[in-house]
Amino acid sequence: MPKSPFYSILLPTYNERENLPVVVALIEEYLNDTPHEIIIIDDNSPDGTQQIAIELQHQLGPEKIILKPRSGKLGLGSAYIHGSKYARGDFIIIMDVDLSHHPRYIPLFIEKQREGDYDVVTGSRYLPGGGVAGWNLKRKIISCGANYLTQLLLRPPISDVTGSFRLYRKSIFDQLISQCTSKGYVFQMEMIVRAVKAKLRIAQIPIIFVDRLYGESKLGGQEIVLFAKGVLQLTFLE
Repeated sequence: MPKSPFYSILLPTYNERENLPVVVALIEEYLNDTPHEIIIIDDNSPDGTQQIAIELQHQLGPEKIILKPRSGKLGLGSAYIHGSKYARGDFIIIMDVDLSHHPRYIPLFIEKQREGDYDVVTGSRYLPGGGVAGWNLKRKIISCGANYLTQLLLRPPISDVTGSFRLYRKSIFDQLISQCTSKGYVFQMEMIVRAVKAKLRIAQIPIIFVDRLYGESKLGGQEIVLFAKGVLQLTFLE
């Protein structure tokens, strides 16, 4: 009888002391008996997030909660690179820790991957059944505009290129991440664009994206400018 796949969930954190224990508890609830580990990559949060992670490790054990902190805020893409070095899973799951990505979708990612033996399963806000909650009109316009721009220039067969809730086969994740040059929020987009260009097997599931409950959004004017530059660079990606 073949062994069950093992899943590594990568959680980059910065100032998420309120959200982290809730997300971890929900992951444990929804994954239940599914073999998994949670790798927390904290970028030296000044709000004490790392201490919360240590307490979670004491409660759930060092085999379940893996702590791989860093010395400072070094970027989202490099956080995933750092965390993946320690991942033991057959599959990698990446998600936000601010509760915008609900762990209830993780079993659906796993089920979808098994259906077609996919290399990548990505969550989409723009499929029927998907959407956003808690955003004001301005935020919705920015998001739809960003997605329209990426669809216009990149023309990927993916409805939500800027999404960041995904499941990857571990070998594929390592392959893609070794090729990526983008940092910050553009990193997620480059990963999926490279996956499309490599003709990998990609599936989508609809998700509801919920605005963060605690803390402040880390998306500012600088990130929007970097996003626009990133889209233009990916347009000419070899």
